[in-house]
Amino acid sequence: MGKAADLSEFDRGQIVMARRLGTSITETARLVGCSRSADVSIHAKWINDGDTSSRRQGVGHPCVKEKGRRLPRLVTQNRRQTVTQLTAQYNTDPSASFSKHTVQRTLLDMGLCSSPTRVPLLTKRHRQLRLQWAWEHRDWTMDESCLVG
Repeated sequence: MGKAADLSEFDRGQIVMARRLGTSITETARLVGCSRSADVSIHAKWINDGDTSSRRQGVGHPCVKEKGRRLPRLVTQNRRQTVTQLTAQYNTDPSASFSKHTVQRTLLDMGLCSSPTRVPLLTKRHRQLRLQWAWEHRDWTMDESCLVG
């Protein structure tokens, strides 16, 4: 079970003002929609420090909203770029530094996934060489094919 979200600065201010006006702990908690212990700790922090801000840090790397706007533009400029090439092009901007995995994950989240690479079709010359080889080896037996390998 995760931790509950922090109360907003407005809610913290409501707790402090309600308690200063003489409202009970239970009524203040019901008014703001928090627990009684949260009410008590916020009011105590106000009494001791004169401040109600929370020092609780978020978990993980900060969310980068800009990557969702610039990346599709880079992809549509050249659809044949690899993730490594996209990452290098994306990181030319000094304010951005993303790993290859972050770019790959963002592309997948956007619904852009790679399709298998198609091999080039056989040229006329390739077809002629294959046909020539097949005609030369049409009378081979199993014994002769084992000697080649």
